[in-house]
Amino acid sequence: MRNYVPDIIILFIIIVTITVVRLVSQILHETLADGPPELVLPPPAEGAAPRLELSLSQLIDQKSKEYSWLLRLLVNLFGYFCIFIPGVLIYKYAKRTKYMERSDRSHLSALVKFCYSGTGTDGLDRPLDGPAGAGKGATGNKRTTAQECALLCYCLVGLMGSYLTWGVLQEKIMTQEYEGPEKRKSHFKDSQFLVFSNRVLGFLITAVYLVAKRQFRHRAPLYKYSFASFSNIMSAWFQYEALKFVNFPTQVLAKSCKIIPVMIMGKIISRNKYEFYEYLTAVMISVGMIFFLTGSTDESKASAMTTLTGVLLLTFYMIFDSFTSNWQGELFKSYSMSSIQMMCGVNLFSTLFTGASLAMQGGFYSSLVFAVDHPKFVVDCVVLSISSAIGQLFIFYTIATFGAVVFTIIMTLRQAVAILLSCLIYQHRISFLGVVGVLIVFLAIFLRVYCNQRLKAIKQRHQSAQGGGSGSKPRINV
Repeated sequence: MRNYVPDIIILFIIIVTITVVRLVSQILHETLADGPPELVLPPPAEGAAPRLELSLSQLIDQKSKEYSWLLRLLVNLFGYFCIFIPGVLIYKYAKRTKYMERSDRSHLSALVKFCYSGTGTDGLDRPLDGPAGAGKGATGNKRTTAQECALLCYCLVGLMGSYLTWGVLQEKIMTQEYEGPEKRKSHFKDSQFLVFSNRVLGFLITAVYLVAKRQFRHRAPLYKYSFASFSNIMSAWFQYEALKFVNFPTQVLAKSCKIIPVMIMGKIISRNKYEFYEYLTAVMISVGMIFFLTGSTDESKASAMTTLTGVLLLTFYMIFDSFTSNWQGELFKSYSMSSIQMMCGVNLFSTLFTGASLAMQGGFYSSLVFAVDHPKFVVDCVVLSISSAIGQLFIFYTIATFGAVVFTIIMTLRQAVAILLSCLIYQHRISFLGVVGVLIVFLAIFLRVYCNQRLKAIKQRHQSAQGGGSGSKPRINV
């Protein structure tokens, strides 16, 4: 007779988690609703329709901007832990009781095994592309010069179009006011909903692609994606939130500085070693960023407090983003999945994390109410999500077709054009010192790419002269 006790215990863990989430969210709602009088909405005028009860997300939006981001961050983290904690408990229980090794199978046990053990090596599909691409010419027969130019233009237009559109709409949604009923204008404030919408569409596109290509089996346990997913949604959230405190050109240039935390994370996670030119260019980027911050002004975000908060948010963005890339690199080396599988797995957990957090704090309700009142926001949000998903696909295709160097050059040009577009559309002012800072950053990036390629060519010639030799040490691609 089949033993149902382990299944019941696992279901009990899930039910208890849902109950605790509901209880804690209700306590948080009541605490914020009974906040200081000046932060609570006044009662409706006599004869007016009664005001609907505000969600937890809407209550957080009423707080002062200087610290509401911290409160929302803590609530978001609680929502993510509602997925993490039961997942860890189920994993510990399944491991101790050898639940995944039982002979009697059920749908629940199959799901648990898929999440924590992977699918094994049987039926392992050959990856569509490597973790960093197979380099130029990896996609098949040798192409003619005309075909190479056509493909390069295709990748250039795809990356530029998708990410420039994404950048312009990102700044518009987070910084500009939308006109609603009765000509009233208001800002959209919930960055997490934007992360959710981007990841849902990305997951759906990659899932359809994998099913169409029949490439949905691989060795990695599903939970391995959760770590990269968590750092990915945190970096995306910090990126959106930072736009409330600093302008878009500052954010774009700050992304160039993520080379520094990537190197630090590479030291910690992968024990990588770096050349002198890599440290030099990292210092050049830091100096250029300081010049830019000193020489750029934005009257709408002028106080020292908001600037400091924006820099802090961008710092957290770079830390989490650098962890994401290094963790994904380790997964690629360990399990040899394709980039599309990686994108699908990460987006799946990102959807679960952000969806659970939004549901807990009523973020779906408040965002949908805003969308109903502001139809233009719906169009911007949909186009933002589509451009983000298409941009990720172009990233993988470009790296697989032309290699990381061509991709880096295209994205560096995209950053320069994005800064120019933002200044033209949203009228940001940058002084001469700020322009010098921008030039230093881009010079450092191109110098890094050139030195990296030069060093690889020297090593290849040296190995050829010695008749092979040992492989070169791990490299970091900007």
